[in-house]
Amino acid sequence: MNDTPGWASPGSSPSDGKGADVPRPAEPSDASGAPSKWSKDQPPAGQWSPPTVPGPSGPVPPRAPAPGWGGGPHQGAWGRPPAAKPGVIPLRPLGVGEILDGAVSTLRAHWRTVLGITLAVSVVTQIGDILVQRYLVPTPPPLSADPTPEEALRQSMESLESSLVSLGPTTLLTLIGTFVTTALLTIVISRAVLGRPVTLADAWREARPRLPQLLGLTLLLPLLSATVMAVGLVPGLLLGGTPAGAMLTVLGGLAALVVMVWLLIRFSLSYSALMLERQGVMASLRRSAKLVQGAWWRVFGIMALTTLLMFLISMIIAIPFTLIAFLVDGTGLGGLFTGTAPEFGWPFLIITGIGAVIASSITYPISSGVSVLLYIDQRIRREALDLELARAAGVPGYGSSPSPGDTTPRS
Repeated sequence: MNDTPGWASPGSSPSDGKGADVPRPAEPSDASGAPSKWSKDQPPAGQWSPPTVPGPSGPVPPRAPAPGWGGGPHQGAWGRPPAAKPGVIPLRPLGVGEILDGAVSTLRAHWRTVLGITLAVSVVTQIGDILVQRYLVPTPPPLSADPTPEEALRQSMESLESSLVSLGPTTLLTLIGTFVTTALLTIVISRAVLGRPVTLADAWREARPRLPQLLGLTLLLPLLSATVMAVGLVPGLLLGGTPAGAMLTVLGGLAALVVMVWLLIRFSLSYSALMLERQGVMASLRRSAKLVQGAWWRVFGIMALTTLLMFLISMIIAIPFTLIAFLVDGTGLGGLFTGTAPEFGWPFLIITGIGAVIASSITYPISSGVSVLLYIDQRIRREALDLELARAAGVPGYGSSPSPGDTTPRS
């Protein structure tokens, strides 16, 4: 076991299984160490027979269960015992709704700590973004009302250059925000799963030793994505503006995008593995690839759904602030109506920045929570981590929690 109770070290259980039917390493036991009433001698879960009732001449066989009380999803008194839930999720394989609900429940249960982290990070990164837009991004070129093809191409290239100039600092600020929130929120969510309180000081103290490795991982994944995209685009760009070059650029870009998404999903659990298992950068990448193997489409679907939900939440919050900013900053709004490049001043940047801070404070913890809970879910499905977490949380019937210094691998 690692220093954090419940997070077994890699290799403690095989990670090559195919779903939740991987044999559990041990049966739950009561506080005295005796086997629980749900022993392995009984039929599989979902097929438990109700106990016989003693009659005058012997046991009376049970009646047939009523419809809906069998081994189906709505099991009744004779079905599978309910999963332990010491924190924000039940300790069993999770559904999509339970993962999202667990992320939101963490925000509600530890709102002081979570909002303290996300508000501070969002304010700092948004101030940096406003300064970048105000002082580093070049003034948009004037637009011609009726441009010739050559002028349209020149305007497009100048706009692209302006966007690329602002992309570097904006990406750096985004990486800094991701780095800090990932480090702290991963610890908060791991404590919330065990039902334990956590403060900002606790999260910082536990995350601080892992910051150098996390920084390396945070920089490595975007660099890997940029390298893949460059490999796909460069051959077409080298051919210039020819039709063959344009076609090759489009095809190469699409192929690079597919490979980039595949790699990002494959390594999407590496942040949690690095923080909770005390792994290095490369070991956490291998760990994530092993956990995602065989479940890529499921992880992709949950991540895509989360991204869509976070985008909708951001838009719902940002649109009112943007409208107010347009009304306050008349110069920018006039530019849109006249067809010229709008020039936004301080009022517009500040008002839209406030909306961005509010949106980030809500979306950061939910997206981080989904990522961490996906990691936990995959380990529950493959390695019976639910038993380790139940012991660490002190759930009755699962034995005593191992001491923090216990590093003995579980069979």
